[in-house]
Amino acid sequence: MELSSEMFWLLFIISLFITLIAQLLVKSRYNKYKQIPNNIGMTGQAVARNILDRNGLSHVQINMVKNELGDNYNPSNKTVNLSPEVFGGSSIASLAIAAHECGHAIQDKENYSFMRIRMGLIPVLNAASTLSYISILVGLFAGFTGYLRIGIIVQFVTLLFELVTLPVEFNASARALKQLEEFNLFSKDEVGGSKSMLTAAALTYVGALLTTLVQLLRLILILQNNSRDRRR
Repeated sequence: MELSSEMFWLLFIISLFITLIAQLLVKSRYNKYKQIPNNIGMTGQAVARNILDRNGLSHVQINMVKNELGDNYNPSNKTVNLSPEVFGGSSIASLAIAAHECGHAIQDKENYSFMRIRMGLIPVLNAASTLSYISILVGLFAGFTGYLRIGIIVQFVTLLFELVTLPVEFNASARALKQLEEFNLFSKDEVGGSKSMLTAAALTYVGALLTTLVQLLRLILILQNNSRDRRR
Protein backbone atom coordinates (compact mmCIF):
# COMPACT_ATOMS: atom_id res chain seq x y z
CA MET A 1 0.00 0.00 0.00
CA GLU A 2 1.56 3.26 -1.13
CA LEU A 3 0.45 6.58 0.19
CA SER A 4 2.37 9.79 -0.41
CA SER A 5 3.13 12.34 2.28
CA GLU A 6 0.90 14.78 0.41
CA MET A 7 -2.02 12.36 0.72
CA PHE A 8 -1.31 11.95 4.42
CA TRP A 9 -1.47 15.68 4.94
CA LEU A 10 -4.68 15.88 2.93
CA LEU A 11 -6.33 13.19 5.07
CA PHE A 12 -5.07 14.86 8.23
CA ILE A 13 -6.36 18.28 7.17
CA ILE A 14 -9.77 16.81 6.28
CA SER A 15 -10.09 15.09 9.67
CA LEU A 16 -8.93 18.23 11.48
CA PHE A 17 -11.35 20.37 9.48
CA ILE A 18 -14.32 18.14 10.32
CA THR A 19 -13.35 18.10 14.01
CA LEU A 20 -12.96 21.88 14.22
CA ILE A 21 -16.18 22.57 12.30
CA ALA A 22 -18.09 20.13 14.52
CA GLN A 23 -16.73 21.74 17.68
CA LEU A 24 -17.62 25.21 16.42
CA LEU A 25 -21.11 24.04 15.48
CA VAL A 26 -21.63 22.43 18.88
CA LYS A 27 -20.51 25.56 20.70
CA SER A 28 -22.51 27.96 18.56
CA ARG A 29 -25.70 25.88 18.61
CA TYR A 30 -25.41 25.16 22.30
CA ASN A 31 -24.89 28.86 23.05
CA LYS A 32 -27.92 29.64 20.87
CA TYR A 33 -30.35 27.12 22.32
CA LYS A 34 -29.28 27.52 25.94
CA GLN A 35 -30.69 31.03 25.70
CA ILE A 36 -34.11 29.83 24.53
CA PRO A 37 -36.47 28.50 27.25
CA ASN A 38 -38.62 25.49 26.42
CA ASN A 39 -42.37 25.96 26.13
CA ILE A 40 -43.35 23.78 29.09
CA GLY A 41 -40.92 25.37 31.55
CA MET A 42 -39.49 22.08 32.85
CA THR A 43 -35.88 21.62 33.94
CA GLY A 44 -33.48 19.09 32.50
CA GLN A 45 -33.76 17.03 35.68
CA ALA A 46 -37.57 17.00 35.51
CA VAL A 47 -37.60 15.98 31.85
CA ALA A 48 -35.03 13.25 32.48
CA ARG A 49 -37.12 11.91 35.35
CA ASN A 50 -40.22 12.01 33.17
CA ILE A 51 -38.57 10.09 30.31
CA LEU A 52 -36.97 7.51 32.60
CA ASP A 53 -40.17 6.82 34.52
CA ARG A 54 -42.23 6.45 31.33
CA ASN A 55 -39.72 3.85 30.11
CA GLY A 56 -39.77 1.75 33.27
CA LEU A 57 -36.47 3.16 34.53
CA SER A 58 -37.63 4.65 37.83
CA HIS A 59 -34.68 2.95 39.54
CA VAL A 60 -32.20 5.06 37.53
CA GLN A 61 -31.00 7.97 39.66
CA ILE A 62 -30.33 11.46 38.34
CA ASN A 63 -27.31 13.21 39.82
CA MET A 64 -25.86 16.67 39.36
CA VAL A 65 -22.14 16.74 38.58
CA LYS A 66 -19.86 19.76 38.72
CA ASN A 67 -18.30 19.44 35.28
CA GLU A 68 -19.75 21.76 32.66
CA LEU A 69 -20.97 19.66 29.72
CA GLY A 70 -19.83 16.58 31.67
CA ASP A 71 -23.23 14.99 31.17
CA ASN A 72 -23.23 11.22 30.87
CA TYR A 73 -25.04 7.98 31.60
CA ASN A 74 -23.15 5.50 33.75
CA PRO A 75 -24.29 1.94 33.01
CA SER A 76 -22.26 0.55 35.92
CA ASN A 77 -24.32 2.23 38.65
CA LYS A 78 -27.38 3.08 36.51
CA THR A 79 -27.19 6.86 36.94
CA VAL A 80 -27.84 9.80 34.64
CA ASN A 81 -25.33 12.52 35.55
CA LEU A 82 -26.10 16.07 34.49
CA SER A 83 -24.06 19.26 34.71
CA PRO A 84 -25.58 22.11 36.77
CA GLU A 85 -26.71 24.06 33.70
CA VAL A 86 -28.51 21.01 32.30
CA PHE A 87 -29.80 19.68 35.64
CA GLY A 88 -31.49 22.92 36.70
CA GLY A 89 -31.77 24.63 33.32
CA SER A 90 -35.00 24.94 31.37
CA SER A 91 -33.56 25.83 27.98
CA ILE A 92 -34.02 23.80 24.81
CA ALA A 93 -30.35 22.81 25.03
CA SER A 94 -30.68 21.60 28.63
CA LEU A 95 -33.66 19.40 27.84
CA ALA A 96 -32.09 18.00 24.67
CA ILE A 97 -28.90 17.00 26.49
CA ALA A 98 -30.83 15.48 29.40
CA ALA A 99 -32.98 13.49 26.97
CA HIS A 100 -29.88 12.32 25.10
CA GLU A 101 -28.42 10.82 28.28
CA CYS A 102 -31.76 9.14 28.96
CA GLY A 103 -31.46 7.70 25.46
CA HIS A 104 -28.35 5.88 26.66
CA ALA A 105 -30.26 4.57 29.68
CA ILE A 106 -32.96 3.19 27.37
CA GLN A 107 -30.24 1.58 25.23
CA ASP A 108 -28.90 -0.10 28.36
CA LYS A 109 -32.33 -1.41 29.32
CA GLU A 110 -32.96 -2.78 25.84
CA ASN A 111 -29.47 -4.32 25.56
CA TYR A 112 -28.66 -2.25 22.51
CA SER A 113 -25.98 -4.29 20.75
CA PHE A 114 -23.54 -1.49 19.92
CA MET A 115 -23.67 -0.20 23.48
CA ARG A 116 -22.84 -3.68 24.78
CA ILE A 117 -19.92 -3.94 22.34
CA ARG A 118 -18.64 -0.52 23.43
CA MET A 119 -18.84 -1.46 27.10
CA GLY A 120 -16.94 -4.66 26.33
CA LEU A 121 -14.22 -2.68 24.58
CA ILE A 122 -13.63 -0.33 27.52
CA PRO A 123 -11.32 -2.75 29.44
CA VAL A 124 -9.44 -3.42 26.20
CA LEU A 125 -9.12 0.31 25.55
CA ASN A 126 -7.86 0.89 29.09
CA ALA A 127 -5.28 -1.86 28.63
CA ALA A 128 -4.22 -0.35 25.31
CA SER A 129 -3.86 3.07 26.94
CA THR A 130 -1.64 1.54 29.60
CA LEU A 131 0.33 -0.14 26.83
CA SER A 132 0.90 3.22 25.18
CA TYR A 133 2.60 4.52 28.34
CA ILE A 134 5.11 1.69 28.35
CA SER A 135 5.59 1.67 24.58
CA ILE A 136 8.54 4.05 24.83
CA LEU A 137 10.32 1.67 27.21
CA VAL A 138 9.54 -1.24 24.93
CA GLY A 139 10.91 0.74 22.04
CA LEU A 140 14.21 1.17 23.88
CA PHE A 141 14.64 -2.60 24.20
CA ALA A 142 12.85 -3.91 21.12
CA GLY A 143 13.90 -1.20 18.71
CA PHE A 144 11.82 1.28 16.74
CA THR A 145 9.84 -1.52 15.05
CA GLY A 146 8.61 -2.82 18.41
CA TYR A 147 7.55 0.68 19.37
CA LEU A 148 5.61 1.05 16.11
CA ARG A 149 3.81 -2.27 16.55
CA ILE A 150 2.57 -1.24 19.99
CA GLY A 151 1.44 2.11 18.61
CA ILE A 152 -0.48 0.32 15.86
CA ILE A 153 -2.23 -1.91 18.41
CA VAL A 154 -3.22 1.10 20.53
CA GLN A 155 -4.53 3.05 17.53
CA PHE A 156 -6.42 0.03 16.19
CA VAL A 157 -8.23 -0.57 19.50
CA THR A 158 -9.02 3.15 19.75
CA LEU A 159 -10.38 3.08 16.20
CA LEU A 160 -12.67 0.14 17.02
CA PHE A 161 -13.97 1.92 20.11
CA GLU A 162 -14.65 5.14 18.21
CA LEU A 163 -16.29 3.23 15.36
CA VAL A 164 -18.72 1.53 17.74
CA THR A 165 -19.35 4.83 19.53
CA LEU A 166 -20.84 6.42 16.40
CA PRO A 167 -24.04 4.34 16.23
CA VAL A 168 -24.38 4.52 20.02
CA GLU A 169 -24.37 8.33 19.99
CA PHE A 170 -26.54 8.79 16.90
CA ASN A 171 -29.05 6.26 18.22
CA ALA A 172 -29.21 7.94 21.65
CA SER A 173 -29.97 11.27 19.98
CA ALA A 174 -32.68 9.69 17.82
CA ARG A 175 -34.25 8.12 20.91
CA ALA A 176 -34.07 11.44 22.76
CA LEU A 177 -35.87 13.34 20.00
CA LYS A 178 -38.51 10.64 19.76
CA GLN A 179 -39.17 10.77 23.51
CA LEU A 180 -39.38 14.56 23.58
CA GLU A 181 -41.89 14.61 20.74
CA GLU A 182 -43.98 11.58 21.73
CA PHE A 183 -44.49 12.79 25.30
CA ASN A 184 -45.27 16.35 24.10
CA LEU A 185 -42.26 17.71 25.94
CA PHE A 186 -41.13 19.64 22.86
CA SER A 187 -42.91 21.34 20.01
CA LYS A 188 -41.87 20.57 16.42
CA ASP A 189 -39.78 23.74 16.27
CA GLU A 190 -37.97 22.79 19.47
CA VAL A 191 -37.32 19.28 18.16
CA GLY A 192 -35.75 20.79 15.04
CA GLY A 193 -33.42 22.97 17.09
CA SER A 194 -32.46 20.06 19.32
CA LYS A 195 -31.76 17.84 16.33
CA SER A 196 -29.34 20.34 14.81
CA MET A 197 -27.46 20.66 18.11
CA LEU A 198 -27.26 16.91 18.80
CA THR A 199 -26.20 16.19 15.21
CA ALA A 200 -23.35 18.67 15.52
CA ALA A 201 -22.28 16.98 18.76
CA ALA A 202 -22.26 13.58 17.03
CA LEU A 203 -20.03 14.96 14.25
CA THR A 204 -17.24 15.47 16.80
CA TYR A 205 -17.06 11.67 17.08
CA VAL A 206 -16.76 11.44 13.30
CA GLY A 207 -13.81 13.83 13.38
CA ALA A 208 -12.14 11.85 16.15
CA LEU A 209 -12.62 8.62 14.18
CA LEU A 210 -11.02 10.07 11.05
CA THR A 211 -8.09 11.46 13.03
CA THR A 212 -7.42 8.05 14.61
CA LEU A 213 -7.70 6.36 11.20
CA VAL A 214 -5.11 8.72 9.71
CA GLN A 215 -2.73 8.08 12.61
CA LEU A 216 -3.18 4.32 12.25
CA LEU A 217 -2.45 4.42 8.51
CA ARG A 218 0.59 6.56 9.15
CA LEU A 219 2.08 4.09 11.63
CA ILE A 220 1.37 1.09 9.38
CA LEU A 221 3.06 2.71 6.39
CA ILE A 222 6.07 3.80 8.44
CA LEU A 223 6.43 0.20 9.62
CA GLN A 224 6.22 -1.06 6.04
CA ASN A 225 8.81 1.45 4.88
CA ASN A 226 11.18 0.49 7.70
CA SER A 227 10.78 -3.20 6.84
CA ARG A 228 11.62 -2.50 3.18
CA ASP A 229 14.67 -0.47 4.19
CA ARG A 230 16.03 -3.33 6.31
CA ARG A 231 15.64 -5.79 3.44
CA ARG A 232 17.70 -3.63 1.09
